[in-house]
Amino acid sequence: MSVHRSPVALAALIGGASSVLVAVCATQAGAHGAPTDPASRAVACGPRGDHARSAACVAAVRAGGATAFAKWDNLRVADVAGRDRLMIPDRQLCSAGIDLYKELDAARDDWPATSLKAGAPFTLTYASTIPHRGTFRVYLTKDGYDPGVPLRWDDLENEPVASVTDPELRGGVYRVRGALPKGREGRHVLYTVWQNSDTPDTYYSCSDVVLSPARPAAAPSAPTPPSANPPTAAPTRTSAAPAPARTSASGTGSAHSRTDSGVAAVPAAGTSSRGVPVMLVAGLGALAVAAAVTGAAYARRRHRV
Repeated sequence: MSVHRSPVALAALIGGASSVLVAVCATQAGAHGAPTDPASRAVACGPRGDHARSAACVAAVRAGGATAFAKWDNLRVADVAGRDRLMIPDRQLCSAGIDLYKELDAARDDWPATSLKAGAPFTLTYASTIPHRGTFRVYLTKDGYDPGVPLRWDDLENEPVASVTDPELRGGVYRVRGALPKGREGRHVLYTVWQNSDTPDTYYSCSDVVLSPARPAAAPSAPTPPSANPPTAAPTRTSAAPAPARTSASGTGSAHSRTDSGVAAVPAAGTSSRGVPVMLVAGLGALAVAAAVTGAAYARRRHRV
């Protein structure tokens, strides 16, 4: 069974197909994005930011109008294909050479900035409306960067401080994790490049940051070394030994002698004060008396004769 369509029906079919194709292309082209933390200059001064009244934002709107900040997520260039340094002119990195965003290239040291710690990890959040495949690369300005000069390619480190390919879009944001080098202080710029792999577009943005040294981790306390002369227990105080008994000066061997402490000391039984046995003393005395008596009797006899 053949189907015959009138020219009007065929035209309607082609028109419908064209409408679907346009809708698909519009959906692809609507996949925009920009860093929200640390916020890009376009985000910070736009409706999603909190710094529209800052001096830098007011000056940028006055000079170029508010349209650039209303389209904070549309700063993109087609068909770059990784040739960023060739396609994006020096001193126009923040605007990517797009005239609508040229005020973002203004060399100022008062752009709204996010505080970060040098030598510490960080996470860049990148808002996007539709998931896309591609690679994020985040570059930091070199040591000695001068915010008074429009950003140039030579102001950026050669290697990114963060990069990721095809991250998951969660809660409307991509998360790009990296680490900042040590020894950086003051104003710097994080330059983010998002190169899509499923569209021809590459997105560019400048996020101003203020770096301060990371606080060093507290070192563990070292154990206390043992003392070379450990403390010793105080010696137990004992009572002083009693002083030896003091004999009398005459040496007659009195029954009681006084010690230095004033307490009388009694000689042991059977001894004199000089330690001579009492019995021996008594015997010697008896012998002396007997000899004296005998001598006296002998003398009387001789006298009578």
